[in-house]
Formats: sequence, structure tokens, C-alpha cells
Amino acid sequence: MFLFAVLILPRNHAFAQAVTDEQLGLMYFNNKEFDKASALFERLFNEKPSLFNYTYLMQSLLEQNEFDKAEKVVKKQAKRFPDDSRYVVDQGFLLQRSNQANKAAKIFEQAIKDLPADQRKVIELANSFITRRENDYAIRTYLKGRQMLAPLYSFGFELSNLYEMSGNFEKMSDEYIALLETNPELLNQMQARLQNSLNNDPEGLKSEAFRMALLKSVQRKPDDIMLSEMMLWLSLQLKDFEAALIQAKALDRRLGENGNRVFSLGGLSVGNGFYKTGAEAYQYVIERSDDMSLVVQSKVELLKADYEQIIRSYPINYKELSNLESRYLKTLEEAGRNPLVFPLMRNLAHLQAFHLNNSAGAISMLEELIGLTNNNRLLQAECKLELADIMLFTGEPWEATLLYSQVDKAFKNEPIGHEARFRNARLSFYIGEFNWAKAQLDVLKAATSKLIANDAMSMSLLISDNIDADSLTVQLATFARADLLLYREKPEEAMALLDSLLIAFPGHPITDDALMKKAEIHLKRGNFTKAETLYLDVIKDYSDGILGDDAQFFLAELYENHLKDSAKAMAAYQELLMKYPGSLFTVEARKRFRLLRGDMVN
Repeated sequence: MFLFAVLILPRNHAFAQAVTDEQLGLMYFNNKEFDKASALFERLFNEKPSLFNYTYLMQSLLEQNEFDKAEKVVKKQAKRFPDDSRYVVDQGFLLQRSNQANKAAKIFEQAIKDLPADQRKVIELANSFITRRENDYAIRTYLKGRQMLAPLYSFGFELSNLYEMSGNFEKMSDEYIALLETNPELLNQMQARLQNSLNNDPEGLKSEAFRMALLKSVQRKPDDIMLSEMMLWLSLQLKDFEAALIQAKALDRRLGENGNRVFSLGGLSVGNGFYKTGAEAYQYVIERSDDMSLVVQSKVELLKADYEQIIRSYPINYKELSNLESRYLKTLEEAGRNPLVFPLMRNLAHLQAFHLNNSAGAISMLEELIGLTNNNRLLQAECKLELADIMLFTGEPWEATLLYSQVDKAFKNEPIGHEARFRNARLSFYIGEFNWAKAQLDVLKAATSKLIANDAMSMSLLISDNIDADSLTVQLATFARADLLLYREKPEEAMALLDSLLIAFPGHPITDDALMKKAEIHLKRGNFTKAETLYLDVIKDYSDGILGDDAQFFLAELYENHLKDSAKAMAAYQELLMKYPGSLFTVEARKRFRLLRGDMVN
């Protein structure tokens, strides 16, 4: 046993020494001591001509402009591995570095000319060019490979990636389209790759190039289902729901889908704030589908979409809301009380309580609905949340908190449970229980729902930023009461309280919050010029605060949607992109800016 240990000790020791030398060489290299690194890696390379030792020796020599020595190393390695294209490319790369571009080009050209009809060899040579940032030669390599090996290997994904790296988005798009037309089974893989690519497209250049290429292909082959499917997919990625609806309708008619696809698109449109498009989708299903359950669901969702449009058109038209109530009641009468219209009953209760001064009728309907939904716990919980909201609206916070807590407890780790906890925390904020509210909000900042997490973070910051060092909460409590009054549809009283807060405590940290809340009130009442002034005040005096980007975005929205001033809206969105690149509004602002500029006009 002792003899065995003695015999293997030198081998272990040599291995340890080799590892140590490599680590030492790396340390020299990372510290930019290239003379020491090259000396050490030269010895290691002579002992063991591995790719690792070769790479660091070459790079160390290049950093010192020792081209002659580097050339000897490359030639030695090329002789050892004559079938490895990386060493051929490296010889050309060395010539380029030593200002012999013509000789380098000859080597590169010859490498492509000598390329055998072998998929693995094509990929190896292309990767060798890519490593040395010779993307044009890599593209030529793949094109030569396609010429020799198509249709078995077209290298479409590889070429699309290289064209993207080179900034040639038109050719990138052409490669994707060609792949789709010749290999439709690659649709899902292509969509996954494109999605990653479009997520890194701040100026929208890739998406616009692909949209145009796809549009031309659809016009050339209008009967190609796969191309139409891809056009629909792209429209959804770009949140161009109007274009998506056109495609969805066409596919629905062509494939006889009886409205199912269009109904789903309606839900996506409404969920993203495109209420008019959603309403058009539901109307299409109502008029064309013979699936009666789908038609009833569409009628329910159409009423909801119309409601969302009305309450976002400031000032709110209460005559339109009254007419909408009549449509709700008519639909309910026609369909009867069945599970398909339970969501309609919940939405009708919200309309009656918050906008039509009929809280008693709304509460009665929700209590009935809670009894009817024993077999649907999720819908029952949604009804309890709605009932709790109405209780808070009518001035019954303790009844409200009881219902919120029931839903929170029943769905503790689910989105609706998080929503219930947030609303309970908001209620506590309204009534001045700031410490408890903040504790709940801080937990919710890690919620899976991004919207809830963001709302929780905003309210938590509002509390922490406005409690004085000696725990005084007078200003925060005044603001919270005003916020509750606004929730209860008492804007005049809320405005008076905010004005008193600003007069009594000038310069307090809560000032920007109060100004933003006043702007919200003016906006909802249709006083757009006053809202504009308040947003500009926040931007002028509090642009570095947490509400600076909010004010900038809401100002841009005001110009775009209410004052109908596209030039000012574009300028405001552009200001946000330049001044607040890390804002949560950046993606939406960039999209709206591009739409206003006309980038995505068909």
C-alpha cells in the first residue's frame, strides 16, 4: 500500500502543478500582464497543445502585437489538426491584424471554396468566422452549405441569427419566412426564437422588418394558413389588436372555428385595454356563431367591454351608463339566472353601486349570487370582493374587511387571495392604520402578480415616505381620507381636503402625491387643462421623485387620448424615454410613440 502511494504521488503532484500554472496564467492575463501570461502559456502549450492553452497564448501574443510568434503557433497547431477550420481562420485573422487584409481575404475565400458537403464542417467553419467576428464570411459559409446540402439542410436559423447580429433585419425576416414556408413544423421553435429577438428590440426595427416581410408573403400567398397564423401571432406580440382581429376573423371563417378564436382574442384585447377592439370581437361572435353558450358569454363580455369604454371617456356620460344598465337587465332576462350569466350579475352590481346610486340593489344581487355560486369557489370569491368593495363604498369598512379576510384566508397563496389582501391593506390605509397596512403591503411586494406587486410597492413607499421621524401622520391621514372620498365618488369633498392639505403643509413630501391626486380628479371630471397644469407642476418641481415618471406618462396620455394633440403626446413620450429609461412605463411609452409616429401603419 505504501509503495502504491509513493508511485502515484508524483502524478498527482504534476497534475496539481499544471492546474496551478493555468490558474496563474489566467491571473496574469486578467491583470493584463500579457508578457508573463504569454511566457507561461507558451510553456504549457508546448507541453500540452490544448485549445485552452492555445487560446490564451494566442490572445496574450496578440495583445503584445507579436504577430510573427503568433503565426508560428497557429501554423504549428494547424499542422497538428489539419481538419480543424479554426486554425485556418486564425491564420487569416493574424494577417488582418498585421495589416495584410488582401492575404487574409485569400485565405478566407479559399476556406469557403474548399468547404466539403458536410453539415458538421459547414457549422465548424462558420463558427470559426463568428469567433473572429467575421460574420459576413460566416454568412457566406452557410450560403455555400445551403447550396451544397439543401433541401436537407438550409441553415435558416443560423443565417437569421447572423443577419440579426449584423443588423440586416430584412434578410433576417426573409430567412424566417422561408423557413416557415418550407418547414411549417418548425413554427413553435421559430416563434420562440422570434419572441426572444423581439423582446430585445427597443426601436422596433426587427418587428417592423418582420411585419413587412410577412405582410408581403401573405399578400403573395393569401391562402397559406400558416402565414396567416404567423401574422396573427406577430400582431399579438406587438399588441396590435386591430390587425390581430382582422386575421382572427379571416382564420375563423376559413377554418370554420365558430367564433372560438375570435372570442379568445376579445378577452386579450380587453385585458390589454383595447376595449373597442374587444367589443368588435364579441359582436362578431354574437352575429356569426351558432354555439349558444359562446354567444351568451360574448354578450356578457361585450357589456363589460362597453362599460370599460364608457368609464374611461372623461367626463363620464351617465346617460350612457343608464342605457348600459338597461342592456344588462335585458340580457339577464333573456338568458335567465344560469352560470353563464353569473359574471354579468356581478358586473351589473358594480355598475349600479358605483355609478347609478343603487347600492341596495347591488348588495341584494351579490348576496343572491354568492348563494348561487357554491359550486364555483373562485367566482364566489370574486363576488365577495365586489361586495366588500361596495361595503367600503357605502361607509361600512368593518363589513368590508371581514369579506376581504375571508377571501384572503380561503385563497392564501393564489392571485385572488393576494388581491384580497391588497384591498384589505388599502382599506387599512384609508382609515389610518398605516403600520398594519405597510406590513401587509411589504409582503405583497413579492406577489406573483406583477400588477399587485407594483401597486403594493407604490402604496408602501407612499406610507414610508410620509411618516415623520416622530411618527406623526397628520398629513398622510389627511391624504388617505381624501383618497377614500374619491373612492366613494365624492370628488368635491376630496378636492377640498387636498387643497387644505397643500395650504396647511406647503413643501411637505406628500405634496407631489396630493398634486397627482388632484390631477386625477380633474381628469375624471373632464377638466383636462387643469389636469395638464398639475402634471406639469409635478414634472417641474418633483421630476426626481418617485412620481416623476408617472406624471410624465399621464401627461402624454392626456395629450394623446383627451386633448388629441399627437405632437405634444409624442414629445411627452419621448421625454419619458430619455429621462426615465428604467421606468415601468418605458415599454408602453415606446410603443405609443412609434404608433403616433406612424411606424406600424399598415
